[in-house]
Amino acid sequence: MFGLMRRVRSSPCKVNLLLNTLGRRPDGFHELETLLLPVAWSDELELEATGDGATLECDHPDVPCDGRNLVLRAAAAFFAATGVQAGARFRLTKRIPMAAGLGGGSSNAAAALRLLNERFGSPLAEAALAGLASSLGSDVPFFLQSEPAIGRGRGERLEAVGGLRALDGLWLMLVHPGFGVSTPWAYQHLAAFPEMVNGRPGRAARMAGLLAGGDRPGGLAEAFNSLEAPVLAKYPVLRLYQDFLREMGALTALMSGSGSTTFALFGSREVAEPARTRFLERFGARCWTALVPAVVAGP
Repeated sequence: MFGLMRRVRSSPCKVNLLLNTLGRRPDGFHELETLLLPVAWSDELELEATGDGATLECDHPDVPCDGRNLVLRAAAAFFAATGVQAGARFRLTKRIPMAAGLGGGSSNAAAALRLLNERFGSPLAEAALAGLASSLGSDVPFFLQSEPAIGRGRGERLEAVGGLRALDGLWLMLVHPGFGVSTPWAYQHLAAFPEMVNGRPGRAARMAGLLAGGDRPGGLAEAFNSLEAPVLAKYPVLRLYQDFLREMGALTALMSGSGSTTFALFGSREVAEPARTRFLERFGARCWTALVPAVVAGP
């Protein structure tokens, strides 16, 4: 049982409104630019301070609760960086699909860092916390904050873009096909699509500017993901999902991150809910879906 001194934090997911690869780097990673949107579909992470060591339990049987999990890696990094002599017991309630392109594991790591920093008197300033987050994964720094942002480099260098006014009132549907896609696999197989490797820079800033200025058609026309090329070639059912969602009224439908989740934006809840019903009637035996407002209210 968790004690009365526990702390709880929501751990939301994200979608990539745009993911543009700009070339292969000397370190083996891909240089990229991406426009990241926080999504109000969340895991929940609880922390209770203990005497020594860090442990994790989770309600999902497929989630590893050992050193492979980013929550425990975040805890180890925090204690090493701060010298805090204590332990941590975590409990994760999992709602975000895994290997889905939604950043669930990265979000869990960021939530763990926030919980630990709050619990132990904020020994790390924001810059130090961001540096620690970057060492854990490219998406982790994004989840330390709650606003849309452009990510550059591996995705870890963030530029806040403020409110994306053109998304106000839209509804976001997430579709997970029941299987995951390995991020390393997606990037490795991008080499077979050279036209997708060396993209034109500046697309993320252009899309953010159009959406911030209220140009919904122009902004959504910029939606793009380089990684769709290898992933949709291997899993053509994902393109079938996208085509069907557009037929049902989606303004855009795109794969998030390295997949396998597809997201679709609808003009209103009144359009989105029947579309979701129709989608589940056709594909529901295999799929998980969620429907949320596209714009997340600030903290």
